[in-house]
Amino acid sequence: MSTPSPDPASGKLWGGRFTGSVNAALHAFQASLPFDMRMWREDITASIAHARMLGATGILSSAESQQLVDGLEALRAEWTHTGLPVNDQEDIHSLVESTLRERVGAVAGKLHTARSRNDQVATDFRLYLRNGCDALDATLQGLQRALLASAELHIDVVMPGFTHLQHAQPVLAAHHLLAYVWMLGRDRERVADARGRLNRLPLGAAALAGTKFPIDREMVARELGFAAVLENSLDAVADRDFAVEFLAACSLVMMHLSRFCEELILWASQEFFWVDLPEEYCTGSSIMPQKKNPDGAELIRGKTGRVFGDLLGMLTMLKGLPLAYNKDLQEDKESAFDALDTTLACLEITTGMVSGMRFRRERALAALAGDMSAATEIADYLAQQGVPFREAHHVSGEIVRAAEAQGKGLAEMTLADMQPFSPLIREDLLPLLSPHAVVAAKTSRGGTAPERVREQLDRARAMVDGE
Repeated sequence: MSTPSPDPASGKLWGGRFTGSVNAALHAFQASLPFDMRMWREDITASIAHARMLGATGILSSAESQQLVDGLEALRAEWTHTGLPVNDQEDIHSLVESTLRERVGAVAGKLHTARSRNDQVATDFRLYLRNGCDALDATLQGLQRALLASAELHIDVVMPGFTHLQHAQPVLAAHHLLAYVWMLGRDRERVADARGRLNRLPLGAAALAGTKFPIDREMVARELGFAAVLENSLDAVADRDFAVEFLAACSLVMMHLSRFCEELILWASQEFFWVDLPEEYCTGSSIMPQKKNPDGAELIRGKTGRVFGDLLGMLTMLKGLPLAYNKDLQEDKESAFDALDTTLACLEITTGMVSGMRFRRERALAALAGDMSAATEIADYLAQQGVPFREAHHVSGEIVRAAEAQGKGLAEMTLADMQPFSPLIREDLLPLLSPHAVVAAKTSRGGTAPERVREQLDRARAMVDGE
């Protein structure tokens, strides 16, 4: 017995209940094909696994199952070559099924046995975001490698380190860049964690309650590479925790990129001029010929709010939904797609900027001339001689005040300038106050001393490459 076509009055897969066509404005308003069409590969892949399972369990005959699989594979090959046709279907699932019907006939109607669009879209979405996680990981790794290369190239650059955007202590530029390598490493961990939790199969939950057909969900999970099946059918179709977690991971990546780009913008300004950004990631002015604007970095900083908005929109959409499926859930994909596209693009641009930027060594070092960032060295020097650190800190602060009054930096202070504040200060303190000496003194693990930074580079390379 052949499966009937969709009701001709409405032209929809669900048209049997209705006597007329859906309002044109509502059709346009609720159609998801314009954005969920990007999941066509995932929809066909999941449908092939479903069709094979229907044949293996005897729900369909082997011939019917193979006919569906062959038709779907042919459709995948065709669309890979030609792209998707322009169509008035309401979603990607309807487009696949209606096109399959044109190719293989009425047997296409049997493909939807023992499944609903509710568990079907949840499966497609998980497959798509799983691929997205893999793309994010690879792109994050690429940026890490660019940062490692830049750190190696600029291993000898000494620059001010900041707290409160005030000079704090000198650091190696390589040390500063490596901080972002480790941040991005945690981002990759979060993406991997999100991937692990979204890699569970909802297909087989049907609309919300499961199905009476003797399906084999584990078989489908194996074929699609899912690590497990979701145990509760209501949860399977209604859950979008995985999308929230994915968006949260994207948001944290963007936050890190925005912080880094803010620093690039500052460092490239005339006031700093510590780095020269590659021209291909900058633009000029329509009226001021001298301008070299860091537009790439500025746009990334701006687009961060966009991804944050995607996350907030998803959370707000979900917060009041009763179980199980509601049409509100259609709003999950545009925000996730936008966040993925935006984050990948921003990672690519940042990688290009890092690969081409060059530090101005002398300019960065000159920024430390006349500053007070060696003050902790004086306190540490006295503490090593038995002075309680709090008292040593006070003495160092008095020397800073005296240096400011004389218009000098700490490295310019003489022994005669400092001895009145403590008789323990000797000539051997003076060489410890130069920027290079201050950097070299920070020898604790994770510190900015050159030998420690080289060790950190080795550990970071191993982390980036998963060794």
